[in-house]
Amino acid sequence: MGRLVYTAIASLDGYIADAEGRFDWSAPDEEVHAALNDLERGTGTMLLGRRMYEVLVAWETMPTADEPPVIEDFARIWRDADKVVYSTLLEGVTSARTRIERTFDIEAVRALKASSERDLSIGGPLLASHALDAGLVDECHVFVNPITVGAGTPAFQQRRRLDLELVSERRFANGVVHLHYLVRS
Repeated sequence: MGRLVYTAIASLDGYIADAEGRFDWSAPDEEVHAALNDLERGTGTMLLGRRMYEVLVAWETMPTADEPPVIEDFARIWRDADKVVYSTLLEGVTSARTRIERTFDIEAVRALKASSERDLSIGGPLLASHALDAGLVDECHVFVNPITVGAGTPAFQQRRRLDLELVSERRFANGVVHLHYLVRS
Protein backbone atom coordinates (compact mmCIF):
# COMPACT_ATOMS: atom_id res chain seq x y z
CA MET A 1 0.00 0.00 0.00
CA GLY A 2 1.31 3.42 -0.96
CA ARG A 3 1.38 6.44 1.29
CA LEU A 4 -0.13 9.74 0.15
CA VAL A 5 2.36 12.55 0.75
CA TYR A 6 1.72 16.30 0.56
CA THR A 7 4.76 18.53 0.05
CA ALA A 8 4.61 22.33 0.10
CA ILE A 9 7.24 25.00 -0.33
CA ALA A 10 5.96 27.85 1.82
CA SER A 11 6.82 31.22 3.31
CA LEU A 12 7.29 31.48 7.06
CA ASP A 13 3.75 32.87 7.29
CA GLY A 14 2.37 29.81 5.50
CA TYR A 15 1.81 30.83 1.87
CA ILE A 16 2.89 29.02 -1.31
CA ALA A 17 2.33 32.13 -3.43
CA ASP A 18 1.98 35.79 -2.52
CA ALA A 19 -1.11 37.96 -3.06
CA GLU A 20 -0.12 38.57 -6.71
CA GLY A 21 0.34 34.82 -7.31
CA ARG A 22 4.13 35.05 -7.41
CA PHE A 23 6.25 32.25 -5.98
CA ASP A 24 9.68 33.15 -7.38
CA TRP A 25 10.88 33.57 -3.78
CA SER A 26 10.39 29.83 -3.27
CA ALA A 27 12.69 28.58 -6.04
CA PRO A 28 14.89 25.95 -4.39
CA ASP A 29 18.66 26.14 -4.56
CA GLU A 30 20.57 22.96 -5.48
CA GLU A 31 20.72 21.64 -1.90
CA VAL A 32 16.98 22.05 -1.31
CA HIS A 33 16.18 20.80 -4.82
CA ALA A 34 18.17 17.62 -4.15
CA ALA A 35 16.16 17.05 -0.94
CA LEU A 36 12.89 17.57 -2.84
CA ASN A 37 14.08 15.10 -5.49
CA ASP A 38 14.84 12.54 -2.80
CA LEU A 39 11.27 12.90 -1.50
CA GLU A 40 9.72 12.52 -4.95
CA ARG A 41 11.96 9.64 -6.04
CA GLY A 42 9.72 7.07 -4.34
CA THR A 43 6.59 8.45 -5.98
CA GLY A 44 4.78 6.26 -8.49
CA THR A 45 1.81 8.57 -9.05
CA MET A 46 1.49 12.33 -8.75
CA LEU A 47 -1.98 13.73 -8.04
CA LEU A 48 -2.06 17.32 -9.27
CA GLY A 49 -4.44 20.23 -9.46
CA ARG A 50 -4.62 22.05 -12.79
CA ARG A 51 -2.47 25.01 -11.77
CA MET A 52 0.23 22.78 -10.28
CA TYR A 53 0.21 20.66 -13.44
CA GLU A 54 0.54 23.77 -15.61
CA VAL A 55 3.62 24.82 -13.62
CA LEU A 56 5.25 21.37 -13.60
CA VAL A 57 4.48 20.17 -17.13
CA ALA A 58 7.49 22.14 -18.40
CA TRP A 59 9.61 19.30 -16.99
CA GLU A 60 8.21 17.02 -19.70
CA THR A 61 10.20 18.62 -22.51
CA MET A 62 12.68 20.88 -20.72
CA PRO A 63 16.18 20.50 -22.15
CA THR A 64 18.41 19.46 -19.26
CA ALA A 65 21.71 18.54 -20.91
CA ASP A 66 23.45 21.73 -19.75
CA GLU A 67 21.65 21.97 -16.41
CA PRO A 68 22.90 20.96 -12.94
CA PRO A 69 22.39 17.29 -12.01
CA VAL A 70 19.44 18.12 -9.69
CA ILE A 71 17.53 19.51 -12.68
CA GLU A 72 18.18 16.43 -14.82
CA ASP A 73 17.23 14.25 -11.85
CA PHE A 74 13.86 15.92 -11.31
CA ALA A 75 13.07 15.81 -15.04
CA ARG A 76 13.61 12.01 -14.89
CA ILE A 77 11.45 11.71 -11.76
CA TRP A 78 8.66 13.72 -13.46
CA ARG A 79 8.80 11.70 -16.67
CA ASP A 80 8.86 8.34 -14.84
CA ALA A 81 5.80 9.05 -12.69
CA ASP A 82 2.17 8.52 -13.57
CA LYS A 83 0.18 11.75 -13.26
CA VAL A 84 -3.49 12.35 -12.52
CA VAL A 85 -4.66 15.92 -13.10
CA TYR A 86 -7.91 16.99 -11.43
CA SER A 87 -9.56 19.71 -13.48
CA THR A 88 -12.91 20.72 -14.85
CA LEU A 89 -11.27 23.25 -17.18
CA LEU A 90 -8.28 21.46 -18.72
CA GLU A 91 -9.15 20.10 -22.16
CA GLY A 92 -6.09 17.92 -22.66
CA VAL A 93 -2.64 17.11 -21.36
CA THR A 94 0.74 17.44 -23.02
CA SER A 95 2.71 14.99 -20.90
CA ALA A 96 3.06 11.23 -21.13
CA ARG A 97 1.64 8.93 -18.47
CA THR A 98 -1.01 11.55 -17.63
CA ARG A 99 -4.79 11.44 -17.41
CA ILE A 100 -7.44 13.97 -16.45
CA GLU A 101 -10.10 13.35 -13.81
CA ARG A 102 -12.98 15.82 -13.61
CA THR A 103 -13.72 15.24 -9.91
CA PHE A 104 -11.70 14.25 -6.88
CA ASP A 105 -13.24 10.89 -6.02
CA ILE A 106 -12.25 10.03 -2.45
CA GLU A 107 -12.96 6.32 -2.83
CA ALA A 108 -11.02 6.11 -6.10
CA VAL A 109 -7.99 7.72 -4.44
CA ARG A 110 -8.37 5.40 -1.45
CA ALA A 111 -8.39 2.42 -3.84
CA LEU A 112 -5.38 3.80 -5.73
CA LYS A 113 -3.43 4.06 -2.47
CA ALA A 114 -4.43 0.52 -1.48
CA SER A 115 -3.34 -0.96 -4.80
CA SER A 116 -0.15 1.06 -5.23
CA GLU A 117 3.25 -0.46 -4.60
CA ARG A 118 4.82 3.00 -4.56
CA ASP A 119 3.93 6.23 -2.78
CA LEU A 120 1.63 8.87 -4.21
CA SER A 121 2.21 12.61 -3.95
CA ILE A 122 -0.43 15.29 -4.01
CA GLY A 123 0.41 18.73 -5.35
CA GLY A 124 -1.48 21.96 -4.97
CA PRO A 125 -3.01 23.20 -1.72
CA LEU A 126 -6.64 23.16 -2.86
CA LEU A 127 -6.42 19.58 -4.10
CA ALA A 128 -4.48 18.59 -0.98
CA SER A 129 -7.21 20.14 1.18
CA HIS A 130 -9.75 17.66 -0.22
CA ALA A 131 -7.42 14.76 0.56
CA LEU A 132 -6.61 16.13 4.03
CA ASP A 133 -10.31 16.61 4.82
CA ALA A 134 -10.98 13.02 3.72
CA GLY A 135 -8.19 11.65 5.93
CA LEU A 136 -6.22 10.33 2.94
CA VAL A 137 -2.89 12.12 3.53
CA ASP A 138 -0.32 10.16 5.52
CA GLU A 139 2.58 12.62 5.62
CA CYS A 140 3.25 16.32 5.12
CA HIS A 141 6.57 17.87 4.17
CA VAL A 142 6.83 21.63 4.45
CA PHE A 143 9.88 23.51 3.21
CA VAL A 144 9.68 26.82 5.09
CA ASN A 145 11.44 29.71 3.36
CA PRO A 146 12.94 32.58 5.38
CA ILE A 147 10.48 35.15 4.05
CA THR A 148 7.03 36.45 4.93
CA VAL A 149 4.73 37.55 2.13
CA GLY A 150 1.76 38.84 4.15
CA ALA A 151 -1.04 37.28 2.11
CA GLY A 152 -1.64 34.91 -0.75
CA THR A 153 -2.39 31.23 -1.27
CA PRO A 154 -2.19 29.27 2.01
CA ALA A 155 -0.28 25.98 1.98
CA PHE A 156 -2.99 24.36 4.12
CA GLN A 157 -6.63 24.99 3.22
CA GLN A 158 -8.42 22.00 4.74
CA ARG A 159 -11.45 22.62 6.91
CA ARG A 160 -10.76 20.14 9.67
CA ARG A 161 -8.17 20.13 12.40
CA LEU A 162 -5.04 18.08 11.79
CA ASP A 163 -2.99 16.59 14.56
CA LEU A 164 0.55 16.11 13.34
CA GLU A 165 3.60 14.34 14.71
CA LEU A 166 6.95 15.91 13.88
CA VAL A 167 9.20 13.16 12.57
CA SER A 168 12.23 15.19 11.54
CA GLU A 169 13.51 18.62 10.70
CA ARG A 170 16.44 19.78 8.61
CA ARG A 171 17.98 23.20 8.16
CA PHE A 172 19.59 24.12 4.86
CA ALA A 173 22.45 26.57 4.28
CA ASN A 174 20.10 29.08 2.59
CA GLY A 175 17.86 29.28 5.70
CA VAL A 176 15.11 26.96 4.43
CA VAL A 177 13.84 24.50 7.04
CA HIS A 178 12.27 21.16 6.08
CA LEU A 179 9.62 19.92 8.52
CA HIS A 180 8.41 16.31 8.10
CA TYR A 181 5.15 15.36 9.81
CA LEU A 182 2.99 12.27 10.07
CA VAL A 183 -0.73 12.97 9.98
CA ARG A 184 -2.33 11.59 13.15
CA SER A 185 -5.95 12.65 12.57
